[in-house]
Amino acid sequence: MHSPSYLKVFLTFARNSLVRDMSFRLNFILQCLSSLSWAMMNFLLFKIIYQHTESIGNGTGWFENEFFVFLGTIWIINSFIQTFFMLNAEEFSELIRTGNLDFALLKPIDTQFLVSFPKVNWAQIPNGLLGLGLVIYSVGQLMTTRGISIGPWEIFLYGFFLLCGVAVMYSVMIILASTSIWLGRNQNLYTFWFYITNFYRYPMEIYQRSGIGMALWGTFTFVVPILVVSNVPARVLAQPLERGWFHWQSAYAIVAAVGSVMASRWVFKKALLSYRSASS
Repeated sequence: MHSPSYLKVFLTFARNSLVRDMSFRLNFILQCLSSLSWAMMNFLLFKIIYQHTESIGNGTGWFENEFFVFLGTIWIINSFIQTFFMLNAEEFSELIRTGNLDFALLKPIDTQFLVSFPKVNWAQIPNGLLGLGLVIYSVGQLMTTRGISIGPWEIFLYGFFLLCGVAVMYSVMIILASTSIWLGRNQNLYTFWFYITNFYRYPMEIYQRSGIGMALWGTFTFVVPILVVSNVPARVLAQPLERGWFHWQSAYAIVAAVGSVMASRWVFKKALLSYRSASS
């Protein structure tokens, strides 16, 4: 039997999800508006903050336009994760509870791929497009006001490190989802996810101010490397600090992405060894 084309399988999943979403268009529109409303409220909050301060933290380099490059980057990554992975990770525990994971295991395709991509949440894409628009506008402001030069190489690096960040976030999510096999039903996945990822929504310099902050910085940089997810790609375009300090982060982002994917793969396979099928 020939191995299936993973791209064709994914495109089939995406098409089926779009057909399903278009069957309930009003609900789809409301989801899009809800997502965009959350993003706009987030944006307005920081606009208010920057009316009272020039930068977030003294000497950090995160002035208004630099930070909005960072914020737009967060929206892009969140949109990517919520579009392709969040729904599927949440439903993984249901596959285990109902025994439907048996059918996934029997199919001639990688199980992790099959449980990671069956649904695409198209309603989350506008949030990512809004983030991209914010990044483009803020970079344009920086090029005008600060004389920053952005060329094809910086754009390529930005996209590359965005993918590295998505790889880290996906790995964290699949590790959390895999615990459903041991716990039986992990209904708190989104809660754990929110608690962990809440730290990566801000520049890492804000944690480097006290003992507790340094502990958080070390934990979420080297143990669960989510701080590099947003900080590294944003720095490629915003350039808030000297490049000499940036280089170790860019190299570490690649190491973190590869290491996280390998770790998530190991955890997923280890969890499957503990799975007891519905027929057993």
